[in-house]
Amino acid sequence: MAEEIKETKKESNVRWWVLGTVIFGTFLGRLDQTVVNLALPKIIGDFSISVSDAAWISTAYILANAVFVPVWGKLGDTAGRKKIYLIGFIGFIIASALCAVAWNLPSMIVFRIIQGFAVSADYPTAMAIIAITFRDMKERAQALGIWSAGFAAASVFGPLIGGPLIDNFNWRAVFFINIPLGVIGLFLALTYIDESVGEKRQTHFDWWGSILLGGALATLTMVLDQGQTWGWNSAASIACYIGTIVLGTLFYEVEKRETEPIVDFSFFKIPAFVNTLANNFIVFMGMMGSIFLLPIFAETFLGYDATQTGYLFIPMAAAMLIAAPFGGRLIGKVKPSYVIAASTFVAGIGLFMFSWIDPRSTALDLIIPLVVMAFGMGFGMAQRTNIIAVVVPHDEIGEASAILALVRNISGAFGVAIFSTILTNVINSNVFAIARQSVLNGSGRQLMQQFTSLIILKAQVSGYSTVFLIASGIVFVGAFGAFFINVPREAITKEHHVVAE
Repeated sequence: MAEEIKETKKESNVRWWVLGTVIFGTFLGRLDQTVVNLALPKIIGDFSISVSDAAWISTAYILANAVFVPVWGKLGDTAGRKKIYLIGFIGFIIASALCAVAWNLPSMIVFRIIQGFAVSADYPTAMAIIAITFRDMKERAQALGIWSAGFAAASVFGPLIGGPLIDNFNWRAVFFINIPLGVIGLFLALTYIDESVGEKRQTHFDWWGSILLGGALATLTMVLDQGQTWGWNSAASIACYIGTIVLGTLFYEVEKRETEPIVDFSFFKIPAFVNTLANNFIVFMGMMGSIFLLPIFAETFLGYDATQTGYLFIPMAAAMLIAAPFGGRLIGKVKPSYVIAASTFVAGIGLFMFSWIDPRSTALDLIIPLVVMAFGMGFGMAQRTNIIAVVVPHDEIGEASAILALVRNISGAFGVAIFSTILTNVINSNVFAIARQSVLNGSGRQLMQQFTSLIILKAQVSGYSTVFLIASGIVFVGAFGAFFINVPREAITKEHHVVAE
């Protein structure tokens, strides 16, 4: 009896080591995306390129990441999750080394594509590994919640880690640091993760579906990332719209006839799956859009540097990591839709609080809304992720998690694109509105310049407030929509059956 208890404790410890391993890998991959953005000014100087040219360094990574997530998710379910996870990790280490020694823009773009390709293997396989490792429903929900919070927290640690690296060394350091960290992650994966596959083993791979989906995602991601620069009505943007619609339609038609599709459209017949994806889309769009705008506001109007801005996000990450296990403990005690609705509403309150910021704002004026928003996201994270794992067939969790990853990636791109566009349009509108209502008592060139500067300043600050009001309104709608997330009783029954086995 004592031996059995000892063995059970050992298995329990291993489970949490598996969770720590995949959190480390996910955190490292997502961190790289934000850290590199800080390095772009230095890269521009070294490569003697323009800002628009440098944007492709980030775009290449985002494109490769978005395009290959569904492919890796399918391969993980069929070829082996540990195998795909290790391939992705090894590829990430090699690609990081190549990026660190890149000699010009074309070489950097190629290496970033390889890096994004490798990183995209992590998310769907990591979620499937956690779901397979934690068979108890409540434990699994907690584990998925903590892991998801770590994924989100990586987005805010970029400035904190990247700033000192770039300031004290150079931009190549943000890639070199991935090599020793990657080796640690690889060792952990080899040591603690067991191989697992879905019950359905594929007889062939859906190449046509993969190519068409990749093309549709590439054109969509490209216009979201570059549309502001090109102009949303430009020829390039219109070509991307058409490409996304045509390739997406062809993909759907091919997948309907495919016996082993890269994306199982039967998932979208499950209301809980669809509604949970919609809630994820809205919440992540709000979070990523705000995280994108806040550093700009802090550095433009409050005079912060990159490192100081990074410090603002530490409490946010802490709040998210504290809230995630708290939300996991509510599994089985409170209806998932209520938890998700409440968490989304709290996140919306955090966004709404940003509408009060102005050039007189203190660090605390930014930190408190960030903490409120992060806590709201965090305690609903376990429920959101767990529903995706519960309502789909057990052997297709990797494929379902790939769809979840894709939705979160695309929602982040939508958030940045939509909020930055709204901000630009609102500022332009505000300039004319404020100018019409303002009167200059006096004359002279210097006075006129000060008058114009004050109008622009007020228009910009007011623009940020308007954007956060709109963002909070969208998230509040998402909170109401969360009440429509109902997990079928048979899914819970299936879950208990799996645990009993």
